[in-house]
Amino acid sequence: MKLYYCPGACSLAPHIVLEEAGLSFTLERVDLKTHRTESGEDFMAINSKGYIPALQLDSGTLLTEGAVISQYLADLKPQAQLIPASGEARYQLLEWMTFISTELHKNMGALFNPAISDDWKAAVTATLTKRINWLSEALGDKNWLNGEGFTIADAYLFTVLGWSGHVGFSLDKWPALQAYRANIAQRPAVIKAMKAEGLI
Repeated sequence: MKLYYCPGACSLAPHIVLEEAGLSFTLERVDLKTHRTESGEDFMAINSKGYIPALQLDSGTLLTEGAVISQYLADLKPQAQLIPASGEARYQLLEWMTFISTELHKNMGALFNPAISDDWKAAVTATLTKRINWLSEALGDKNWLNGEGFTIADAYLFTVLGWSGHVGFSLDKWPALQAYRANIAQRPAVIKAMKAEGLI
C-alpha cells in the first residue's frame, strides 16, 4: 500500500492508523499547490479530487476519504482493536468519525483559507467553539473517545485538534482536550508517524 500525504494534514490520521496497526506501507508526499508528488507524478492523474489522503491498495484500487481509509486499515488488522468489529460499539465509533469530519475538520479547515473574510471567520469560529465545548464535555476526563482504548477516532481527533495553533484557534479554554492530545502525542506509533512527516 502507498499513502499519499502532506505533512500534518488530515492524512496524518490514517498514517497513525497504519503505524498503530503495524501494516506494511510506503509514503509519497504531495505538494498540494503544484499537485506533484515527490517522485514527480501528476497527483491529479492519481486522485482527480486533488486532495489527500489517498491510499493506493496493492490491488490497484484507490481509496480517497480519510475517515474511510482509517476504517479500511483498522479492519485489515482487527487484533489491533482500532475499531469495533460489529454492533452498537462500531456505530458509536463511526458516529465519532462523522462528527469529527463534518463538525470539526470542515470548520477548522476553513480557517486555513487565506481568503476568509472577517465575518466568515467569526461565524466559523463561533460554530467551532460550540462544537468544541460539546466535545470537551463529552470527553470529560477520559483518555479515549470511546473510553476503553485508542481507536481510529482518536487518531483523527488528534490530527484535527493539532491544527488549532496554525489557524489561531486557541485550545486554552479546554484543558481536558489539551491533556487528551498530549497523552496521544506520547504513543510510539504517533511519534513514528510525526517523525516520518517531519513534524517533530
